[in-house]
Amino acid sequence: MVRKPNAKFMAPMKISEDLQPVVGKGPMPRSEVVKKLWAYIKKNKLQDPKKRRNINADDKLKVVFNGKKTVDMFEMTKLVSKHLSK
Repeated sequence: MVRKPNAKFMAPMKISEDLQPVVGKGPMPRSEVVKKLWAYIKKNKLQDPKKRRNINADDKLKVVFNGKKTVDMFEMTKLVSKHLSK
């Protein structure tokens, strides 16, 4: 049985002004946003070296993370979702 891709997950999303400096201008699917977000985090070494689930925000990410200095991966996903719209 072949799995069908989830059309909603692949639907292009609008990217907020606050998130654009991190992932670029949209529209793009949520999966692409997450991929670019992780590329940005790794390139700028923002993943906490001891607690690898935590992301330490730089100035651009602080805006996306509602001013929080550190968020865990699951909270990050929730916060980023607020910056995406159809």
